[in-house]
Amino acid sequence: MYTYCLIAISGCVERLQFEVRCFLAVDKESKGISSDMGMKRRALLATGTAIAAAAIHQVWSAEPGVAQANKVVNLYSARHYDADNKVYQAFFKKTGIKVNLVEAPADKLIERLKSEGANSPADVLITVDAGNLWRTQQAGLFQKVPTSSSLYSRIPANLRDPDGFWFGFTKRARVIIYNKTKVKPGEIARYEDLADPKWRGKILMRSSSNVYNQSLVGSLIAALGAAKTEAWAKGLVANFARPPEGNDVSQIKSLAAGMGSLSVVNTYYLGRLAKSSKAEDRQAVEKVGIIFPNQKDRGTHVNISGGGIAKHSPNRKAAQLYLEYLASPEAQKIFAGNNYEYPVVPGVAIDPVLVSFGKFKEDKLNPKVFGGWNRAAIQLMDRAGWK
Repeated sequence: MYTYCLIAISGCVERLQFEVRCFLAVDKESKGISSDMGMKRRALLATGTAIAAAAIHQVWSAEPGVAQANKVVNLYSARHYDADNKVYQAFFKKTGIKVNLVEAPADKLIERLKSEGANSPADVLITVDAGNLWRTQQAGLFQKVPTSSSLYSRIPANLRDPDGFWFGFTKRARVIIYNKTKVKPGEIARYEDLADPKWRGKILMRSSSNVYNQSLVGSLIAALGAAKTEAWAKGLVANFARPPEGNDVSQIKSLAAGMGSLSVVNTYYLGRLAKSSKAEDRQAVEKVGIIFPNQKDRGTHVNISGGGIAKHSPNRKAAQLYLEYLASPEAQKIFAGNNYEYPVVPGVAIDPVLVSFGKFKEDKLNPKVFGGWNRAAIQLMDRAGWK
């Protein structure tokens, strides 16, 4: 679930009018807060006030795209992780370029870019999942990064747009997890096995509206074809232990509580809970096992978090520098060590908790392919009855 705090601030600085909108996106369960502990109004207002103060300071001191061209990068980000704050600080320390942040879910940012058009102050859009990157590119909201950029040599070809409009900066594997008291290792080895009738009433899943599931289905369409994937989806739906609900953290905790036998989640959620300060989070992870599917054929589905330069970026040089910094060993270490994501740059060490999950064969399918199947995947899931 996301909670939004919209704050409009009007001011006059050297006869220029500024309006700052701060979108506060909070994925409660991914931060270890149970879904029934709604944010209290007073706390929300206090948070909004703090954000507003920060926004005013940034606008007045940096004047994005006006007074200090290329000394600021205006970032629209759908990522809501603490690791990113460390990246912003490290980037400023290294370059002197400030990051002005607008944070919101991907669909909100895409619509905002569309409505702003050529007047958009956005320099960079960062989002999670290839499906969102594909939608952004299809809307014509990215511009091509020059081929002289170091991004082309640092980031493997299968983790970036072939035409250079967007690049992946972190990886997350979508794995099968199981309750250790209900399933034995080796009982399931492939995504396709989730549709086996032996798992009737035993699988916990997120909604089909979740883009992570949409991309997984898109990868299956690329591998199996639409007809076989739809048959698989119908078999999977028949095996649901309950109607789809919650996020990945909810699936992990529900599985640990014995509400099902199997589920599918992104690896970084497991890493977060494993390193949580809360004993109940760590205990939940200890009760589930991890399976990297399809190791004997195409490999485990791997998705990305990535971004590109906004089409109408007023600070293109700074935007490119920011993207290149995200692909630096320094930034990659921050992502891997603080949000438990796999680095996209070869040779960067991963966190010990990820090491404990084991090595695995990745599906090398370019995210543009399964991102391109997004619309077909949604329609297929709907026909299969996946709510």
